[in-house]
Amino acid sequence: MTKVLVAGVGMTDFYKPGKSPDYTELGRDAALAAITDAGIGYRDIEHVYAGYVFGDSVAGQRAIYQLGLTGAPIFNVTNSCATGSTALFLARQAILSGQAECALAVGFDQMAPGPILMAYGDRPAPLGRHLEKLAAAGGQTDGAYLPEFYGYAGKEYQQRYGAASETFAQIAVKARRHAAHNPKALFRTPITLEEVMAAPPLSPPITRLQACPPTCGGAAAVLCTEAFARRHGLTPRVEIVGQALETDHDDVFDTGSMLALIGPTMAAAAARKVYEQAGWGPRDAQVVELHDCFTVNELVMYEALGFAGEGEAEKLVRDEDNTYGGAWVMNPSGGLLSKGHPLGATGLAQCFELVEQLRGNAEGRQVDGARRAIQHNLGLGGACVVTAYAAI
Repeated sequence: MTKVLVAGVGMTDFYKPGKSPDYTELGRDAALAAITDAGIGYRDIEHVYAGYVFGDSVAGQRAIYQLGLTGAPIFNVTNSCATGSTALFLARQAILSGQAECALAVGFDQMAPGPILMAYGDRPAPLGRHLEKLAAAGGQTDGAYLPEFYGYAGKEYQQRYGAASETFAQIAVKARRHAAHNPKALFRTPITLEEVMAAPPLSPPITRLQACPPTCGGAAAVLCTEAFARRHGLTPRVEIVGQALETDHDDVFDTGSMLALIGPTMAAAAARKVYEQAGWGPRDAQVVELHDCFTVNELVMYEALGFAGEGEAEKLVRDEDNTYGGAWVMNPSGGLLSKGHPLGATGLAQCFELVEQLRGNAEGRQVDGARRAIQHNLGLGGACVVTAYAAI
């Protein structure tokens, strides 16, 4: 099989809504940073995959045309919170299929403050079936309904396995501690367990400090073949050794489980495919960027991705096996909780972090001996991309 190398990565700072440059600058700057990091020019790019959620048609062209007009196809991608990693997946597929030797994946979003709401009220909601399940469980389905999905999933997890509410809160504390060393993160001030628990409740066990903020930002990656790298004198140091995109399975709607609704089954299915492709498993990785839109999601995904057995994620948190000095460092960037979550950019910001870790360039947040990494990016509704990286 053709090897797909990560030749370059780029990322903008992440901003609060209303404080950022326009999406045109966020996408352009992230793409230019990745191309410069790779050591090539835009004319060397054969395909572009531009991911965004909050934008009109051909926003990808609007951002990328600033780098040049070469005729290269630009594919606009939207796939819920997994948009950025879906763009990365498609760029890799273009290379594996022989359609391109060098492809750019870029993601960006210029978000508005406040909760995410449906854009169109005159047609069926994409999350309509999910909202029906939420309503049947007693959850709020108008206004800020997203925390309700994760709050109800957290309560179900607690009922099954007896996890304490403080365990979820500890994940938020860890996220801020990691983000303190990330100059591109939105929230870098450490917080205490007491502060997290005392924050305004969203949907128990989730408090306000256990939810990711709306964010503006951009990130990008350049992928290429070994032959392309040789011809251009490049020396990429990271390879994507496994990748899978999965959507929901029958358990989402065929059971009454709110846990099933947030995607652990599709995450587990994607992870199994990736570990088979890579030839190694979760125990062999040192660093992980995991989709922590809410603390509940991070805890649940520890088990779905194979880092803990069923019902054992709380022990992983208590043993601090999710931070420096433990078995893995989860979200050294600060994750979505602290770095921020511009939907189109998140998957590529995760890629940026892991590539920097495997290159040994992550400075104050560097994970010692990082040689293998796992990325997990999930969108409710649903889509999940899991990716395995290895230093070369």
